[in-house]
Amino acid sequence: MEEERRDASVSEGFPGGALGTEPAGGGCPDGGRVGGGSMSGGSPDGGSAGTASSDSGRVGGGPVSAASSGGGPASGRGGVPAGAVPVARFGADGSPAGVDGSAGAGTGAPVGGAGDPGESAEDGGPPASGLGRLAATVARLREEVLRAHAAADGRALLEMAKGVLVERLRLSPVQAARQLDELAEAAGVPPLELAADIVNQAARDRLSDAARDFLARVGDGAKEPAGDEASVAVRLRTAESGALAADDTQAVARALLEHALSPLGATAVAIWASGSGGSLRLAGYAGIPADEAVRWHYVPPGVATPARRALAARDQLWFDDLSATGLPSVAHRLLPAGGRVAVPVETQGRILGVLEICWPGAPAQRLPAVRRQFDALAELVAHTLETLPAARPEPVPAAPGPELVELADSLYDPALVLCGESDARGRLVDFRIRHANPRFTDPGGRPRGAVAGALLLEAYPLAAEENGLFAKVEHVHATGEPFRAEGMPFTAIVGQVRVPTTADVSISRHGREVLLIWRLAGETARLAHLLRHAQRLGRIGGFEEDLTTGRIIWSEQLFSLHGLPATAPAVPLEQLAALAHPDDTAAIGRFLRTVLHHRRPASTAFRLQRPDGITRHIRVVAEPVLDADGRLVAVRGAFQDISAQHWTEVALAATRDQLAYSEQRTAERNRLARQLQQAIMPPAHGPIDAPDLDIAVRYRPAEDDSLVGGDWYDAIVLPSKRVLLSVGDVAGHGIEAATGMVALRNALRGLATTGAGPAQLLGWLNLVAHHLTDQVTATAICALYDTETRVLRWARAGHLPPVLIRGGRASTVPLVRGLLLGAIGETEYEEGEIQLEQDDVLLLYTDGLIERKDRSLEDSLEQLVATAARGGATLEQRLDRLLTHSGSDTDDDTCVVGVRLRSPDPVD
Repeated sequence: MEEERRDASVSEGFPGGALGTEPAGGGCPDGGRVGGGSMSGGSPDGGSAGTASSDSGRVGGGPVSAASSGGGPASGRGGVPAGAVPVARFGADGSPAGVDGSAGAGTGAPVGGAGDPGESAEDGGPPASGLGRLAATVARLREEVLRAHAAADGRALLEMAKGVLVERLRLSPVQAARQLDELAEAAGVPPLELAADIVNQAARDRLSDAARDFLARVGDGAKEPAGDEASVAVRLRTAESGALAADDTQAVARALLEHALSPLGATAVAIWASGSGGSLRLAGYAGIPADEAVRWHYVPPGVATPARRALAARDQLWFDDLSATGLPSVAHRLLPAGGRVAVPVETQGRILGVLEICWPGAPAQRLPAVRRQFDALAELVAHTLETLPAARPEPVPAAPGPELVELADSLYDPALVLCGESDARGRLVDFRIRHANPRFTDPGGRPRGAVAGALLLEAYPLAAEENGLFAKVEHVHATGEPFRAEGMPFTAIVGQVRVPTTADVSISRHGREVLLIWRLAGETARLAHLLRHAQRLGRIGGFEEDLTTGRIIWSEQLFSLHGLPATAPAVPLEQLAALAHPDDTAAIGRFLRTVLHHRRPASTAFRLQRPDGITRHIRVVAEPVLDADGRLVAVRGAFQDISAQHWTEVALAATRDQLAYSEQRTAERNRLARQLQQAIMPPAHGPIDAPDLDIAVRYRPAEDDSLVGGDWYDAIVLPSKRVLLSVGDVAGHGIEAATGMVALRNALRGLATTGAGPAQLLGWLNLVAHHLTDQVTATAICALYDTETRVLRWARAGHLPPVLIRGGRASTVPLVRGLLLGAIGETEYEEGEIQLEQDDVLLLYTDGLIERKDRSLEDSLEQLVATAARGGATLEQRLDRLLTHSGSDTDDDTCVVGVRLRSPDPVD
């Protein structure tokens, strides 16, 4: 009956063989936390749930052998060298099934007593000396220590699960152990995995969330990294057990790497503790050689590393290839192309350090579940840095220390000592003003007593503005990086009145406290501050020289302009020539005579030769100061560094000269292009002797010489008595377009003598344009008229269609296929035929006749057809009318070729 009641209670609390979803402590009268530490109701002695094991010293803890620290800080747990990373494997009963990567693996050394300790590590034969026996013994003992620690980590997790059963089901330790075995057997899972599931459901912390989220994503199709047969829950809980049982951060790093990070492919881990001023100290490491750890034991403030960047960003940072970033870090020479993940370690709004994880290649998959695992591990590290004195960067008191109060009271400026205030969930929400020094001055005029003890945002609510004072204090509190600013705007509220002001602010972290120092600026200080920055920005330095006493006053910026330290004596005006270039002596002499003798304001420019060997171009302006009797008593003025202006003027003059030269060359090139084009294609062409065919041509060059283009026309009777008609347009303007036009026009003439048809001629001309010119592209129409058949065969290469006028009506000829010349090496062109009739007029033209910027090409063609239909009495007049009424606005050159089939001559 008792067993049946116990089984029923198990079924109610653990459906499906695992712990139910009721909150931890739901079945506990005192609502105590289950499996996480103190157990006030489940254990008769009020101890931890894990105390049922005789060898468990703390919650989840196992026996910690003295050999765990015997290897020293460099060797990690069990005396294993830091470079060797053993990975524990657990069997179904929680016992270790093996250790991968342990020292001695692959050396032939006996493990666990197998084999003769005296056998050689290499060939299994007798050892060469007693040293071989000693090495084999050490390797065997080291392996046994590793197995013992792995077993302890597994037992610690089992003991935590037993403690949960003791508290939830009111069982004895022996009954809890039996119940755990029975549940595991019924569920068909190893006891270790069931133990992890029980602890996860009881604790419901970030580790359990990370494991559940990861497994859910694996179930959706994401693959868990290979090399780990245990579940995520087992790995994370085993890592937690090892961290809680550790005596120092070195052991914590080993536990994290062995149980949680090695299955993800990581080979090394470093735990950094944040120090004052933003420095970092290597508090623990695993997988890193000892000498490398010694070199990186301290990173001073200001050194950019992955951990330092994560500290400043307060978020996880992933680096796929550390060498690509140029950032140095521990073991970066050993893993030059390896990946890194840096995770800030934070608690109660205060960053204690950074967890840096190293891979030999790219990091693990950037799944949200993996990121949550890293956050959970960072929480374990935070617990370590908070509780283990050896891992703390510096001991800090829980309350404001007297040293900080004394430091604040010794300052001559107003100072506040602030302490972070957290909510119930440990999140930083505000800062408590714990102390105000005697020289504290409130911007609103309130006394010290009205501010001390209040919250910062209660006393100064406008400090919460974006990037305001509160944000600066919070950043310093989190990172430890000091902040200083001059003239920072600050607004206080007294009653309903806003009191704006500016202050020089200094913020620094001292342990858990933040020291805020400010110096409020009065009207005089604000004006002096404004003047100082104006002089700095304008590179101006002022001076005043008292001629009666010889006292000379220089501004701070003037010493900087002269390249002198602020402690150097000021130079009198009369000695100015000694500091100037010898060629400027005369100009300085005239300047001094005007000011000192004629007593008039003056200015001059000279080259100042500074003591550091740098020459600066300086303009000095000065005015005399006269007393009531008109006597000269002082001179005041300013020096301005005009070096940038001088060199700008020099560069501008050189640019103007170069521009003038370029314009001259361009004009010459355009003139040559114009002459070349006019020599080849005059505006009009003489009569062409072709039977029954009238031919007229017009060429209108661009008005601007810079727009001289590559338009061409040709009309010639071939030896075969056929008439060649062509127009074309080379892309671009200038001499290059003109020379390209000459090449294509002459090439077409030569090719036409072969007797080939228009399509073949354009195919050959395309080869010429693509292979025999300097990247020339062009459009063209090639037509051959047979005088006997009156048939005009034509082909086009991307050109506008011809216009045919027949019977007083004009229309465009249907297009044939053809790609522009020079675009590709080889292409084919389609050929068309037009049977000309008596009085037909055919027009060939280039785009300069119709192209407009505000109209589509189709609309421009329609206007051309309408204009061509109205025509003129003769072919010549028709072409002139087309040019006169052209709607083009591109100022491009234009070619027009017109042919008319006239009536045959009467036969005598």
